[in-house]
Amino acid sequence: MFSYKINEETELRLLEIRHAEALFALIDQSRTYLRNWLPWVDFTETVSDSKHYIDGTLKQFSSNNGFQAGIWYKGKLVGVIGLHSINWRNKSTSIGYWLGEQYQGNGLMTTACKAIIDYCFRELKLNRIEIRVATENLKSQAIPKKLGFQKEGCLRSVEWLYDKYVDHYVFGLTKEEYHL
Repeated sequence: MFSYKINEETELRLLEIRHAEALFALIDQSRTYLRNWLPWVDFTETVSDSKHYIDGTLKQFSSNNGFQAGIWYKGKLVGVIGLHSINWRNKSTSIGYWLGEQYQGNGLMTTACKAIIDYCFRELKLNRIEIRVATENLKSQAIPKKLGFQKEGCLRSVEWLYDKYVDHYVFGLTKEEYHL
């Protein structure tokens, strides 16, 4: 299975069915916070829902269309990062991520994103990566900015978030722009 060691304390590991309980517990602990930005939180009501999600991500990985990895910090699952899908013809992808509320503010997600970017450009030989972020999610916007992404525009009313549409900023990075 996919594993990417970032440093002594942090690694990315492909989510497996055996991680469903830890994933559900992490979501449940941060449910109120995550609900501000992620449309799937209310649909994750049981460990079984997390198993179903992980099963889908394993199918995504086996079809060579991206992956979802757990972010493990000091041996504990603290978040998820992955590729939504891969456009092999255009050698492009987009990164999605979230972190449990209690683990934010320590640079974990920026470090995880950098590892995924390195992997995409070096191993997958992709040319372009996007990150889309709700315009109101300032913490999440800081990550692509720190990593050299260019803010390319705004997608208006692009996501239904429980009771309203939200806009997303699109950040892009090409292999040529990224300094490995």
